[in-house]
Amino acid sequence: MSRSRQVVLPALLILLSAVCARADEVDDWVKAQLRARHVPGVAIAVVKEGVVVKTEGYGVADLEHNVPVVKSTVFKIGSVSKQFIAAGVMLLVQDGKLRVDDKLRKYLDEAPAAWEPITIRHLLTHTSGLRREAPGFDPYKIQPDIDVIRSAFKVPLNGLPGNNYEYSNVGYQVLAEVIHRVSGQPWAAFLQERIFAPLGMTATRLTTVFDIVVGRAEGYTWRDNVYSNSEDYLALRPSGAFMSTVVDMANWEVALQTGRILSPQTKTEMWTAVRLNNGSEYLYGYGWEVDGRNDGATARVARSHVCLGDARRRRLATIRRITPRAAAIPPYTAH
Repeated sequence: MSRSRQVVLPALLILLSAVCARADEVDDWVKAQLRARHVPGVAIAVVKEGVVVKTEGYGVADLEHNVPVVKSTVFKIGSVSKQFIAAGVMLLVQDGKLRVDDKLRKYLDEAPAAWEPITIRHLLTHTSGLRREAPGFDPYKIQPDIDVIRSAFKVPLNGLPGNNYEYSNVGYQVLAEVIHRVSGQPWAAFLQERIFAPLGMTATRLTTVFDIVVGRAEGYTWRDNVYSNSEDYLALRPSGAFMSTVVDMANWEVALQTGRILSPQTKTEMWTAVRLNNGSEYLYGYGWEVDGRNDGATARVARSHVCLGDARRRRLATIRRITPRAAAIPPYTAH
């Protein structure tokens, strides 16, 4: 992206775990980042040892109407949604209804023969060989997931599954279809029933440009030292499906810290770097980037991927999970 064009947010949602900084230090750091990075506004939550110790909004959610960011502001969370698709798959694993090393064609039998080597694990880790987008994906067209998936059937794989990490939105669309077929429910309904409702994530919902969403944050582009409105996609795809609030995402973080929804074994598996066919690791798990550092301060960090769509890198949300030994807030990117 050029320096003259950045797609920014009042929608940088930061969720920190176990931050040991004083509250005023957090406030000062956030406000400085907003100024330096031309971010209109942000909401943060600090969760320590399973308890939410801070939720706060900073800046502006809607520049045209001068609406401030508050803790109930609703943001598009973009590709942070992938962690929920991955969690949905792992709930089915916990239920004994599928295995991550099952072949995809066990659940999507109409998939082409070229997809035979692809496993659920390959899809979760972006190592399936599928391209980033299916040719039938149109951001301005509402269509069934399976139609988009089928449009990719005739497209050659980028390589042998397991050879390389190659980010794939269509791969997560396929995973959502697997959730639908195995659970017998629409994938969004399954996630609502098994994750959002039990955790009281009442503001988390499918992204929409048509419905009235009270407290919605708008998105902006910073170009030539001025903000302009960012475009919205009409299409809903599982890889970037949801809108949420910092309060709801804090509830999710508490669940991750306290063992609700996902078992310790499941979380460990999700946050383990994928091992490629050549024996090397790539720092991505199941819907989460992972940081394999073990420097005595941060051990392992899990971050949800947050970039949407095209080369402009619309960054809408980021989550970092830091061990209790962490003593400083890590840097964030907002472009």
